[in-house]
Amino acid sequence: MIQISALPAFTDNYIWLLQDHRSQRCAVVDPGDAAPVLAWLEQHPHWRLSDILVTHHHHDHVGGVERLKQHSGATVYGPAREKIPARDVALDDEDQLNILGWDFLVLAVPGHTLGHIAYYHRGLLFCGDTLFAAGCGRLFEGTAEQMHQSLGRLAALPDDTLVYCTHEYTLGNLRFAQAVEPTNPEIAQRLEKVARQREQGLMTLPSTLALEKSTNPFLRTGETSVKQKADERNGRDTPSQSAVFAALRAWKDKF
Repeated sequence: MIQISALPAFTDNYIWLLQDHRSQRCAVVDPGDAAPVLAWLEQHPHWRLSDILVTHHHHDHVGGVERLKQHSGATVYGPAREKIPARDVALDDEDQLNILGWDFLVLAVPGHTLGHIAYYHRGLLFCGDTLFAAGCGRLFEGTAEQMHQSLGRLAALPDDTLVYCTHEYTLGNLRFAQAVEPTNPEIAQRLEKVARQREQGLMTLPSTLALEKSTNPFLRTGETSVKQKADERNGRDTPSQSAVFAALRAWKDKF
């Protein structure tokens, strides 16, 4: 059995820690800072860091990779289409890898960056900055069409999939979601719950794809109420779901 926990980094990043209790080996996802991981390893001297998974090249996801590899000799996996420090294994869409005895499928999800990938194991999704709890990443390199397709690909995974994204953005994202769909009772309920969690200093992750599909406006571009809001923002008819997505993303950037 693999245990998954979060190591907080910077102001709102999470480095995901996967622990295999049989082998006492562990892996981390997107270690933007080596210090939280090294501190954990120091506190748990019988554990060995064997694998480092990277979703994309932004510094807050790769900043600790080289130091951790030097310290542990861990194998570094990352997207083939991006420059990833100390990468050992370059991954493309549909590649498969085995981490701590679990098989993962690599999914290309361009949009936030052009080479962004996600790691999927039945019931688990490590999606970096593509899909957030109640939101999605900014379009730094890709197009709205690319990001819309990437989110659609993730949304097609089973509803019970746990979503392990890498930022604590849920509260702000839900405030935007409520602006998009002010009469959606599930958004109101989730916003109330998340506000309480954050007041208590609790993390709001992981989410589930079922929850995202009912409360995340970026996965709800086919809903009439969401399209109407995009039309209202644009002052004209929004012709496609990807255009609805583009309107929402532009609005969120200024929200």
